[in-house]
Amino acid sequence: MKIAIGCDHGGIVLKNAVNRAIADCGHESCDYGAFTAESVDYPDYAVKVADAVVAGEADLGILMCGTGIGISIAANKVKGIRCAHVTDAFQAQMCREHNNANIMAIGGRITDADTAYKLVKIYLTSQFQGGRHQTRIDKIAAIEAREAGK
Repeated sequence: MKIAIGCDHGGIVLKNAVNRAIADCGHESCDYGAFTAESVDYPDYAVKVADAVVAGEADLGILMCGTGIGISIAANKVKGIRCAHVTDAFQAQMCREHNNANIMAIGGRITDADTAYKLVKIYLTSQFQGGRHQTRIDKIAAIEAREAGK
């Protein structure tokens, strides 16, 4: 799989761990920035990764900012994105198995590199379970379509 990654200055501290986890899972990463610790705006990177996932240029995405919250909010504004802000192993697993999250967001100021590595590995090795969960994903898509029509 190809995994798109993106971050702002607050998430850049996790990039090495995230890239290592992606490689250790046998996948390829595509880095959409940022590339320095200079202050930048997280929505710019959220939309780059989200657009890549929606366009099929990447299979999944990983986003990082200071808390993971702002970048996940921005990503979720892109139609077709289900970005989950994750802080623990159970959430990393469930966001794929139950919510079919196509992007996971983590925070560089609240998550250490070792934990980020573990979360990414769990996220990438978990599989959507479908069934009753697909019904819920379909309802989310219906809300998205309704809002687009307003």
